[in-house]
Amino acid sequence: MSKLKNKWVVITGASGGIGKEIAWKAAEKGANVILAARSIDKLKELENAITSRFGVTASSYQLDVSDIEQVQQVFERIFNETNGIDVLVNNAGFGIFKEAHEVDVKEAKAMFDVNVMGLIACTSAVLPHMKARKAGHIINIASQAGKIATPKSSVYSATKHAVLGYSNSLRMECARDGIFVTTVNPGPIATNFFSIADESGTYVKNVQKFMLKPEYVAEKVVNSMLTNKREINLPRWMNAGSILYTLFPRTVERFGKHAFFRK
Repeated sequence: MSKLKNKWVVITGASGGIGKEIAWKAAEKGANVILAARSIDKLKELENAITSRFGVTASSYQLDVSDIEQVQQVFERIFNETNGIDVLVNNAGFGIFKEAHEVDVKEAKAMFDVNVMGLIACTSAVLPHMKARKAGHIINIASQAGKIATPKSSVYSATKHAVLGYSNSLRMECARDGIFVTTVNPGPIATNFFSIADESGTYVKNVQKFMLKPEYVAEKVVNSMLTNKREINLPRWMNAGSILYTLFPRTVERFGKHAFFRK
């Protein structure tokens, strides 16, 4: 029997991309899924498909994670309507690829509000309950950009660096209460993320053959649920590059300069 059978899994940013795939695959393994995103129509469509296909409980909540008050209200409703949250997947996020001098301060703030503060707000909402139960799993979708920054992603990389730093500290704190914390650090994924991040289409064109399939990433995430997995790094060759960057930053920047500017 699947370890996810009858467990409650919350996924933010569940209306598309890997969030949608994570919800589908978790339900396939018997989990009850709680879908959260700004687009309630897309969530309802997914909810109906999941309940029809797998016979599990699925519910939808309209949520903008950058609205801290709304986060608190929505999670209070979730706890009132469920038996508790076993897994939280902080997936909501977006990026804008521009050189630092081109990024509007409002765009930068919006990225931090969603990618960092929204993630922290959702985590803060579930932590007291997980600590009381001495069980739970928080999965934070970060990025390889949080390990190796490249041109045209200064702010986006900064948000993902923040997610990694927060998660690493959180992991040590939560270990005392039997709560797992996993960070997922994928390279580029073939989703609509790039419709905002890369309006010109240049980056997608340059890296298309290296892009990960959302179904593949989601499978890795769901298989890690309720296991003490520290990180999921995809693809392996890109993660090897980030390790080299940590050890030899000047050398990697020197020889990788041409490739880095292909955004």
